[in-house]
Amino acid sequence: MEYPLIEKIGHPDLFVGRKTEFRHINKWLSLIPDRMSKSRVILARRKSGKTVFIQRIFNQLWSDPKRGVIPFFFDIAENKAWYPDFAIDYYCAFVSQYISFLERNERLVTQPLDLEESREYGLTHSNERLVGDVDSLLKNKERGFHDSMWKTAGTGPHRVAALFDIRFLVILDEFQNITQYIYRDEKCEGKPDETLAGSFHSLSESKVAPMLVTGSYVGWLLQIIGKYLEAGRLKRMRLSPYLSEEDGLQAVYKYAEYWREAITNETALMINQLCQSDPFFISCVIQSEYPNKDLTQPDGVVEAVNYEISDRYSEMSDTWNEYLQLTLPRINDKYAKTLLLHLSKHAESYWTPKTIKQKLQIDLELDQIQEKLVTLSEADVIDRGVADIEFRGLQDGTLNLILRNRFEKEIDQFEPPSDLKLEFKAQIENLRAKNRQLRGLLNNLSGKMAEHQLATAFRSRKHLKC
Repeated sequence: MEYPLIEKIGHPDLFVGRKTEFRHINKWLSLIPDRMSKSRVILARRKSGKTVFIQRIFNQLWSDPKRGVIPFFFDIAENKAWYPDFAIDYYCAFVSQYISFLERNERLVTQPLDLEESREYGLTHSNERLVGDVDSLLKNKERGFHDSMWKTAGTGPHRVAALFDIRFLVILDEFQNITQYIYRDEKCEGKPDETLAGSFHSLSESKVAPMLVTGSYVGWLLQIIGKYLEAGRLKRMRLSPYLSEEDGLQAVYKYAEYWREAITNETALMINQLCQSDPFFISCVIQSEYPNKDLTQPDGVVEAVNYEISDRYSEMSDTWNEYLQLTLPRINDKYAKTLLLHLSKHAESYWTPKTIKQKLQIDLELDQIQEKLVTLSEADVIDRGVADIEFRGLQDGTLNLILRNRFEKEIDQFEPPSDLKLEFKAQIENLRAKNRQLRGLLNNLSGKMAEHQLATAFRSRKHLKC
């Protein structure tokens, strides 16, 4: 397979698991040539591997033209952009990736053509539609017709697919950013145009260029989709941040191999267990800058895991603190944090405003508690049940550890703060107790890793001595 789109994970071999997800998505992709696939949205919190997942989809489609689907990938970055410039960037990325697919030219994916180069390609290849689009963009920018520019750019994949009877997959990463970073003012001052997401309202129904949309802030993304695209237009697909136990263990071995970090079979099991088979958490521990880190010893694993959770400047903690700062701007009062911490610590069951008030003895009315719980659920840091008054903590152990570490010492009047390091050590003791049960899994993984290492050796040598 070829990798024209450079994947954020780094070396392609570091991509592990996701077999079930690819089975579902590949069936959906196989129906696009027959115009039977409905646009989708992938829902996953930050650092769940969704960007790498959709980048791998792009590379798989690009590498196999026989599948009959041309991928177009566009990351809506967290950078301010002037409306007409955004339209040109979008169109140039689309055209360049389209030409890249036709000409089998990887370079055009990462180094897109500008408008003049795109027009020249259209002229030399008798593509009147491409020439006409470029002329329209340039003329409308000169006239100040910026809405017309975006209409040309945004509808490009659908129009080209319909005209030439071909199929595109429009992959839009971090879709929620389109409401916050595109400005009609040339200096990008004032307020961004929050309505631009609505321009995809009809495009989301395209069967010749269906969309695959993602975002790192699920609650925010769903609000935008519900408001501007109508919720039913995009079929939802949830991507868990966690791998299976076997795939998680494989990730531990691969990450340790590529980052040249010494581990043992026993500590590999421990890292996977304490990191809950979360590939991002595993990578943070393997690359941890904890002083005198030693991942060949159980205590060394505990120290490294605890450091990533508790140290303010660790990669794990820093990443999640940034997420919380962006996600929780409206719940900085102490009661909201108390609610969040309580639900995170007791995520096994649903709670109502009444049961929470009884448990925590907080001086708030039930409707005030309900309002704060709704805000927390919209921020995507707690789950909401079928009933409007039911809420529970996220079924996300990694984020819950961060929440507990961040808020538990601040809010200790209801329950004494716990020692996460002691909990990690207890988990290791339990792991040792069921060591025999896991030995078979480890032996199976060891065989797979041996096969992987042998394959790597073959690829790295042009000639092998017999």
